[in-house]
Amino acid sequence: MHLEDIRKEIDQVDRELIHLLEKRMDLVKHVIAYKKENQLPILDSQREQAVLDKVSLLVSNPAYQSAVVDTFSDIMKNSRHYQHQQLSQKE
Repeated sequence: MHLEDIRKEIDQVDRELIHLLEKRMDLVKHVIAYKKENQLPILDSQREQAVLDKVSLLVSNPAYQSAVVDTFSDIMKNSRHYQHQQLSQKE
């Protein structure tokens, strides 16, 4: 396989990831509304740890485990940041 072909496949995967991340952020909007309505804090450490534990178990290739878990940790960090932004704009 040529490098350019590999890069094209990576670009396609990136497009799919973008779509899924946008879908996830759309769901985060619902989380924001729920937390605001129920006066819950943005950070739920137990929930985040449970997600990371589950992700760790779902990774089939152990060589990727750390990178995938770190990626999900960053996704959740960015989701929290987005929640903070949205809540501060609405107040």
